[in-house]
Parts: sequence; C-alpha cells; structure tokens
Amino acid sequence: MLKDFTKLETFLSVVRERSFSKASAKLGISQPAVTQQMKFIEQYLDTKIIERKKNGIRLTAAGEELYRIAVKLDKCIHEAEIDILKIINKKVTFRLGTSFTIGNYVLPGECLNSLSDVINNDVKLTIEVSKNIVEKVKDRELDLGLIEAHIIDDDLIIREWRDDELVVFSNVPLPKVLYPEDLYDFRWVCREEGSQTRKVVGEVFERIGVSCNNFNVLSVVTNTTAVLQTIKRSQKDEKSPIVSIISRHAIADEVQNGIFYEARLHGYAMMRKFYIVYHKENKHNAFVTNTVDFILSGKC
Repeated sequence: MLKDFTKLETFLSVVRERSFSKASAKLGISQPAVTQQMKFIEQYLDTKIIERKKNGIRLTAAGEELYRIAVKLDKCIHEAEIDILKIINKKVTFRLGTSFTIGNYVLPGECLNSLSDVINNDVKLTIEVSKNIVEKVKDRELDLGLIEAHIIDDDLIIREWRDDELVVFSNVPLPKVLYPEDLYDFRWVCREEGSQTRKVVGEVFERIGVSCNNFNVLSVVTNTTAVLQTIKRSQKDEKSPIVSIISRHAIADEVQNGIFYEARLHGYAMMRKFYIVYHKENKHNAFVTNTVDFILSGKC
C-alpha cells in the first residue's frame, strides 16, 4: 500500500477535513470513491480505522497510528517535491488569477515575490471578476485562481481558503450598528446584478426583510475599485450619507486613517468565503501543489 500513496492521501484529507464529502471536494473525486478507498485500507490492514459520526469522523486507535505514519510520509513527499522542482529547474511563468478584491486588497505585495521563490519561477497575476477567472482556469489559460464564489464544476477542484466580511461604509461617520429601517435613509452605490457581493448582500437583506428596490440608488458599478473611487469622490453629507457595501479588506487602511467609516447590520454578519480553484488535471502538478500549500499556509 505504501507504493500507492493516493489512498493514504485520501485518508489524510478525510482526517484533516473531518468529513468524507469535504475530502472528496478537496481531492476532486466522488464521495463513493473516498469511501471505497477507506474500505480498501481497512481491508488491507484488517482493522477499522475510521468511525463516521453525525458531527464528523473519529479515528480508532489503529487510525491514529496510521495517521501518524501517513503524516510522516506526506512530509517526506512534500520535501522531495521541492527538491525535484529544483532539479527540473523548469522555466515557466506561473499564471495566477484573482478577483478584484483579492488581487488588489487581500494579497500582500510581497506575496507574489515569496511565491516566486517557492516555485522557483516567475508569477504573472491576472485580476478580473471571479466568473472570468473560473473560465480561464477551466480553459487552461490560468494555472490557479483565487475567487469569491463557490462553484461546482466536474473539471475543477475548489478549496476553501479564508473568510471575508462585507460591511456598509461611507466617507462620513455612520452608526456602528445599523437597523433595517436605517438603510432606506442612505443614498446607495450598488454592485451590478450577478456579482458575488450582490448575491451575498441580497441573501442577508432577504432575511431581514429589506428590499433594494426601495433604495435611493445613485449608481451601479462593476468592481471593488469603482465602488471605492465613487464613495471617496462623493460629496460628504452626514444628513444623507452615500454608502455602499464592500469587503473589510478593501477599506482597512482608509478606516484606520479616518477616510472611510464602516458599520454592521444589527444581528447579522455578511460573511462569505474566498476559494482556491484549479483544473483537475493539475492536481498532481508540483507547481500547483506547492502554490496551493503556500497560500493555505497563511503566508499570503
């Protein structure tokens, strides 16, 4: 079994994700395939290694011992991959695509340089809306994408990366907490229909009984940068603030410097996740694997 690390890789994913379904999504294989591989390991070892519970999974004593061994093997393989990349010394340009929010406001400037060192190659960054990034990953025009929307596509693997919070903001002071009725007093800069931000906001507004059709909408824009510039250049009016909704990452510096002011909805958090997406054919690509590991390590 040690010669076929794929099954142990699946076992590690099940343990780390604490879920057969999440492991299948991470690995890009069906849930029955995950179950079948776990059964193979148990038959090979002639012992139970995992017990499935309502709230996840639990390792047996044998499973704990196997996990310890598998972690050692995984570490050795990862270190070997890094050495192999040095031997290959393949001169390529790694093509990374991100949404506007992620590319302009979430990735620190030094991230791309650090990533370039990790894979020993240049990195080209493309910034577009998430939908376009997904299409380019699928068409193999990009090696990896960082996006704001969860997708389901049989050709792609999608991994959860980090949480993001959307907040109401303006260029004049706002109450720290807003109630549904407060939202009708503002003048709004909205995101276009179909954007991930609009989708998340719409779901929250529906829960609190707010209708955007009754808002005083000044303009509709297509990306985070346009939202920022529109609010920044708007005339300041504390009696009738011009507001929009945006990722906290995008306005962190301006809020700290007193240029923008943020507010949250009473009793609700407008949360979403950022995701990593890549083609299934790249799941054993050393450059992609090391890039994903680097991003998930928290260094980006």
